[in-house]
Amino acid sequence: MSRLPAQQGVPSDLVAHVVASTGLPPGTAARVVSDVIEYFTETTEQFVRRRHAELQRRDVRNARIWPVIAGELANRPVRAAELTERQLRRIVYG
Repeated sequence: MSRLPAQQGVPSDLVAHVVASTGLPPGTAARVVSDVIEYFTETTEQFVRRRHAELQRRDVRNARIWPVIAGELANRPVRAAELTERQLRRIVYG
């Protein structure tokens, strides 16, 4: 199998594996791999800010947002330290 061109931070061997195992075109496979890498390198603070903004856009109130985010943090593959509601608010609002 020929090597695929490496994209920024995307291992070409992993892209080749995704292409072979899914049949996705190389460009699509590279984007999927890049998205997954980005997801797993997101810091706790980035995750909290992103999820807070997403939930607010869906008109979810903060009283419901904090428990949702805390639960999601507990279930991430690389588990973050448990954060209190106050710590979560400080991440978002400073």
